[in-house]
Amino acid sequence: MLTVAVTGATGAQGGATARALLAAGHRVRALTRRPDSPAADALRDLGADVRHADFDDRRSLRAACTGADSLFAVTTPFGTDTATEVRHGKALVDTAAEARLGHVVFTSAAHADRGTGIPHYESKHAIEQHLRAAAVPWTVIAPAAFMDNYAGGWTLDGLRQGTFGWPMPADRPLTLIPAADIGAFAALVLQRRDEFAGRRIDIASDACTPGRMAEILAAAMGRPVAHQEVPLAYVRARSTDLAAMFAYFTTVGLDVDVAGLRRDYPEVGWHSFTDWATAQDWPALLSTAPAHQ
Repeated sequence: MLTVAVTGATGAQGGATARALLAAGHRVRALTRRPDSPAADALRDLGADVRHADFDDRRSLRAACTGADSLFAVTTPFGTDTATEVRHGKALVDTAAEARLGHVVFTSAAHADRGTGIPHYESKHAIEQHLRAAAVPWTVIAPAAFMDNYAGGWTLDGLRQGTFGWPMPADRPLTLIPAADIGAFAALVLQRRDEFAGRRIDIASDACTPGRMAEILAAAMGRPVAHQEVPLAYVRARSTDLAAMFAYFTTVGLDVDVAGLRRDYPEVGWHSFTDWATAQDWPALLSTAPAHQ
């Protein structure tokens, strides 16, 4: 039985990892800035040890990590900026090294090590480099595009109107993964440290074109949905970071060996985009208030 400190435990990737570890019988220290949140209470109900930790408070990080076997580390620039993300990531790595943890699994982004020029990929790559130089066994898992993003934000707003607005051509494939599969793979890596230590692995569970995604979403929702290519200029006016990402997706592509992952790690229970879409509660999602007026 492992004791794993999980950052971002009340978020998508950290939450999925915490649940997968708990289901496998391991002890989870769920690190969060908001230990009194409903998401934290849900983890307590599953058996997690919820602890307060703030990336800008090294004392709280050290207290939360000391005595754990491993750390699952996730960072984000959204809500702050990429410089803050790098600072937070380095603080996590340094804390893990100081606490002499046996393994750090850092979740990055597929292709972040390829000089993409995408700001929030470059920040993750900087953290990866810091991790490689640290005195701690490490593994980097690097997810492709998140399926879960299609059930919220401006994408969900468009679906309410029968439009799957996406800044890519209808026939350009994109590799995808749901948070549940990220968590399941992270749990597998944490449980098999000797096999995965020192490795960086891009992960995805399916590849799909936006045109095909619209068809799958229409079938899952039970209503017509048409793909509409959103101009990059529209995205760029709101976020140069996301515009750079979609430009990369369109021109270079986000290839990941989906077939190889499914063959080598069937225990993850990989979900296709159809699996994910049909599992969503679309009536409830579509009835909620639009995210953007």
